[in-house]
Amino acid sequence: MKIPIENIYYLLCYAWNKLEEKERVNVSVDDKTELLDLFAKILINGTKILLKRGVDRSYIDFTDEIAGVKGKVQISQTLKSNLLFKQRTICTFDTFSSNILTNRILVSTIYSLSRTKGLDKDLKKELITLQRMFSSIELIQINNSLFSQIKLNRNNRFYGFLINVCQIIYENTLPSEEQGSYKFTDFTRDERKMNQLFEAFIRNFYKIEQSKYNIVKKETINWQFEYEEIDSFQFVPKMETDITLENNSEKIIIDAKYYRETMIINYDKEKIKSNNLYQLFSYLLNQEDNTPKTENAKGILLYPTIEKEFDLQYKYKTHTIEIRTINLNSNWKLISNRLKGII
Repeated sequence: MKIPIENIYYLLCYAWNKLEEKERVNVSVDDKTELLDLFAKILINGTKILLKRGVDRSYIDFTDEIAGVKGKVQISQTLKSNLLFKQRTICTFDTFSSNILTNRILVSTIYSLSRTKGLDKDLKKELITLQRMFSSIELIQINNSLFSQIKLNRNNRFYGFLINVCQIIYENTLPSEEQGSYKFTDFTRDERKMNQLFEAFIRNFYKIEQSKYNIVKKETINWQFEYEEIDSFQFVPKMETDITLENNSEKIIIDAKYYRETMIINYDKEKIKSNNLYQLFSYLLNQEDNTPKTENAKGILLYPTIEKEFDLQYKYKTHTIEIRTINLNSNWKLISNRLKGII
């Protein structure tokens, strides 16, 4: 499935809940733009905005050998280094610095991206120039745990957008055979990653772009099983919806599925994937709690369009079940209108 680069950018910004930053970081793309170049453009333009706003600084612990005493003396290290007779000590003290985690992740990503094979030469030059402007920031070996350590607040929230970009670059970049260089893998070819992106995009789109349903969330649904021993219930898997939309009188459960093929072929005929239908059916039956909106809840299986659109509708007692598709290869306004029309 080929999705235009501009639409991928929209999907990401909705999934990250960063539409405001998307508008601020103006990125021009066309059909010839590669995914790697898109991320480079986002990072370059976003970092330039950051430099104009002012790079974030904070107090960090710093340990150094100094004359006299400052902060907390590291006695054992000082004694081992035989510094006392020179009237010098090793001390740990606070210093107001830009060499903080957010900046180190950003600069380290700029560094690795500028050494990634296949990157546009002009973009590479811009990245190298940007890195030189952060000469006081030390490079860091990035890993996934670092991203969870970042604390954002009202003053540094713009970093959230840049860090999202850094994380997706990190997750899709590997060292190449040539030492000191990297290669970027196109995550749009990874069905698992695209399924996660598609689901997050749909959920946040409905949070932002509609007002009919005041609740938009993932919902945990318990099986309505009877059991004699309470310990046996721990072995029953939990059910969690991709998207549940609710107001005082209505409820919709959406299961967003990203597949290379919308239907399966059985005896030369297209069929809905049975596992998807079973799953949605289980959600609808087990979420019932004797209230009108749960008794009449609607279920929707939502797929990206592969070759043709599907608008199928079925009825089971008081539940409506729909199969809908959305063409991610179309104009963004058409995509937006289609999603709004589905609910």
